[in-house]
Amino acid sequence: MSSHSPSTFPAGQDFDLIVIGSGPGGAMAAWPAVQAGKRVLMIERGDWVPRSPENWGPTGFVELTSAWSKDTAYQILSGGTGPVLGVLATVGGASVFYGGVALRMREPDFTPNPDIDADSGAAWPYTYADLEPYYGQCEQLFEVAGVAGEDPTEPWRSTPYSQALPDLAPVSARLAEAARALGLHPSRLPLAINYTPAPGRTTCIRCGTCDGFACAIQAKNDVAARVITPMVRAGLHLAVNTVAVELTVNGRQVADVVCADRWTGAQRRFRGRQVVVAAGALATPHLLLASDLPRLNPAGHLVGRHLMRHCNAVVMGGFLHRPAPSGEFHKQIAIQDYYFGHDSVETPRGRLGGIQQFGTPQLDYVRQYVPPWMRPLVTTLVPHTTGFIVMAEDRPQAANHVGIDRLVTTRFGMPEATVTHRYDARDLAARRALVGVARRVLKRAGAKLTYAQDITTFSHAVGTVRMGDDPAQAPLDAWGAFRGLDNLSVADGSVFPRSGGVNPSLTIAANALRTGERVAAAL
Repeated sequence: MSSHSPSTFPAGQDFDLIVIGSGPGGAMAAWPAVQAGKRVLMIERGDWVPRSPENWGPTGFVELTSAWSKDTAYQILSGGTGPVLGVLATVGGASVFYGGVALRMREPDFTPNPDIDADSGAAWPYTYADLEPYYGQCEQLFEVAGVAGEDPTEPWRSTPYSQALPDLAPVSARLAEAARALGLHPSRLPLAINYTPAPGRTTCIRCGTCDGFACAIQAKNDVAARVITPMVRAGLHLAVNTVAVELTVNGRQVADVVCADRWTGAQRRFRGRQVVVAAGALATPHLLLASDLPRLNPAGHLVGRHLMRHCNAVVMGGFLHRPAPSGEFHKQIAIQDYYFGHDSVETPRGRLGGIQQFGTPQLDYVRQYVPPWMRPLVTTLVPHTTGFIVMAEDRPQAANHVGIDRLVTTRFGMPEATVTHRYDARDLAARRALVGVARRVLKRAGAKLTYAQDITTFSHAVGTVRMGDDPAQAPLDAWGAFRGLDNLSVADGSVFPRSGGVNPSLTIAANALRTGERVAAAL
């Protein structure tokens, strides 16, 4: 399907449930109601990503595809790589382009920690045990392959992984051996990738275009393939190329969801007995603020606040010989020894975060990001690199936020969104500590030089409409219900009180499934 196909507004306008967003949050929030046979409408700004050999090519990288949109761009006031931030708009959300890593947050991530929480008022309203069954259900649905018992920080589980992982690529085994030689405990990353032959399923061919690319053969178990497609077959109404621009209110109810055709701007209104917003940690507060809903919420002044995105960096090592000459997938190991802190790190004390393997970049798309005069050098050097991504847990700060500028409107008539973000000294110190560990492992593995590059994207954005037990500190209750309205919930990364130190996608999915069950029971 073309990304410029017309919006597919469904017949009729009344639904049991309307879900805004089709990423891990929106998909899993809709799943229980669809399975129960309810009339569900899902609104998605983007379209399906076509699957073809072009996904493997130089223009298949996420920011070079039609799924990367600036038709409702965010103005970055601080914290980005430029003044304007595009958004990913596609069925399945970021999962279509992610690397498949499916890690659970650690059990202590759900308990208070003064080093991280400081005076932010952040507090998860439930425990790991409350979310654990939903983690298991999501791992089964996404057929996560993994190995239990290797990771020293791994939380307990009541269900096994769905699949076994393939053998480590030679470069992954080399890095794992180097880590062990330094007294560390490398573990296998759990991956939502299909490695098991089955009728009607394509198995992974272990190509190098996974992280940052849509899977050309749909062997990556992303949300579009594993959840949205089955729900459409089961009766889900999916409106693509459709932008939610306003939620109108009547008393304590969301009355109408006002939508616009992405290409023509033509508007249409829909009504739902329940409404779930799961547009992402930037777009969700944008919609709530543009609809003036914070005025109804006792913690409305915090809608958009406490934006987190991890304090990440890529650390690459340069080797004399190509570390991955076959080009096979090798984002396979994690080093979690420093997750909760380490005796060797004096500043900061306490929680730090994780380290994950980062594959050799795809040469064709790297060449497109550099000036022509640099391309011969890049062609020579890039294949000789491999490395890690360090993922430091960043602290929730009220000053980091999504806001709106009512003096400037988008072409859909919404106030323009603004983003303000700065890391604090502790965030930066945690990242530096993890970068140092990654450098030591790479050098032990034979790297002749190392290079660290800070990541300034918002791909792990969370925390802007957080949940909590205290109505004065959290716009959402423990089930994701928006305080002040009886039929509105939020079910994406914006609900996180804290970011943790792992990729947020599996926790987003598990929490959304928990919220979705509660919403479906009310229908």
